[in-house]
Amino acid sequence: MTPGEVRRESCEVAIVGGGPAGLAAAAHLRRAGAGRVLVLDREPEPGGIPRHAKHQGFGLRDLHRAMAGPDYASRLAERATSAGAEIRAEAQVTGWGSGGVLAVTAPVGRYELEAPAVVLATGCRERPRSARLVPGSRPQGVMTTSTLQQLVYLHGARPGRRAVIVGAEHVSFSALLTLSHGGARAVAMVTEHPQHETFAPFRLGAALRYRCPLFVRTRVRAIRGRRRVDAVELANLDGGQNREIACDLVVFTADWIPDHELAALAEVELDPLTRGPAVDASLRTSRPGVFAAGNVLHGAETADIASLSGRHAATAVARYLDGEPWPESRIPIRCEPPLGWIVPNALTARSGAQPPPRGRFLLRSGNASRRPRVELTQDGRRLWTGRPRRLGPGRSGRLPADWTAAVDPDGGLVTARLTATP
Repeated sequence: MTPGEVRRESCEVAIVGGGPAGLAAAAHLRRAGAGRVLVLDREPEPGGIPRHAKHQGFGLRDLHRAMAGPDYASRLAERATSAGAEIRAEAQVTGWGSGGVLAVTAPVGRYELEAPAVVLATGCRERPRSARLVPGSRPQGVMTTSTLQQLVYLHGARPGRRAVIVGAEHVSFSALLTLSHGGARAVAMVTEHPQHETFAPFRLGAALRYRCPLFVRTRVRAIRGRRRVDAVELANLDGGQNREIACDLVVFTADWIPDHELAALAEVELDPLTRGPAVDASLRTSRPGVFAAGNVLHGAETADIASLSGRHAATAVARYLDGEPWPESRIPIRCEPPLGWIVPNALTARSGAQPPPRGRFLLRSGNASRRPRVELTQDGRRLWTGRPRRLGPGRSGRLPADWTAAVDPDGGLVTARLTATP
């Protein structure tokens, strides 16, 4: 190469992200007979978030066993490599070059990667304090769950002594366990919603084992402290009462945003509600040859659901490599408030040929509802109506996929709305 020339290499499938979705897609593609499959991950080791979540509960849906996070991450990586996929750690995809090649920066230098199929499996992240516009001073001791887990499990640090957890979703209870492992005690868990958004046994176990009070309909009004957090000021959203809780650590959990920067650089259509790539039932984006899987599509489902999403995308990638044409048009699916989002969120003329991941659409709501009635319509025509088992901000409801057969491929967008609650 001449000075300044960027090295270029090629593969059949490039997978951006070495978490559960990316690793599962890689293993499935190689077993399906795909050629060179290359996984690019910016972290020092593959595995994603489970790599530093040392509690049980991973792998139930995809591996059919309960595993600790690091064991689960290692198992997925081993399955990918044993199938013949290549994994490159500390490889950051920074953009797209001419002709759709990926620009990669790694310890060995910069290079370009050309692939006829690309799977975006970049996951999602929790919004930090700055993005949530929480006022007050700027002391040390304010972090997200991911930072907390890395401090405790990867670096063996003690993050603090008394913590307030902001949020009450699945990951919030993971933060509660991590705090205990790091020698800290959670003195409060607060959520703006009227109830927690996790499984009832999780909440019961936390109340019995860790004695952590849950304050619902409560917002963090301010964080106090100079060098280190001293206290948080909480405001009740119904009565307006304020209270102050002494602590030296504040952990912001949930409130997810997909890592969609690479998708945006590719000019892939983003869903306005999930803010991740808009995909059809085969997890195809609006850009030919580019697929998306896992929590980059939404925030956030569990690791095993992300893994199954990666497998689903791999099946569609294999069909594409075998010559299946890319759809020329798409019908968007939109949600009316208080519904939050639906995934998949686009339909194509061939959507009925393959059901969505796990044979269902995932639906979120901005408000918790018991036995809500949901209606799907197109151009005023009802496609489906029914009652999901649950619906809320932190847990997805499930909708069947058989209604897609009634969609008019030449019609307008499909609308999901909440029609009534008991």
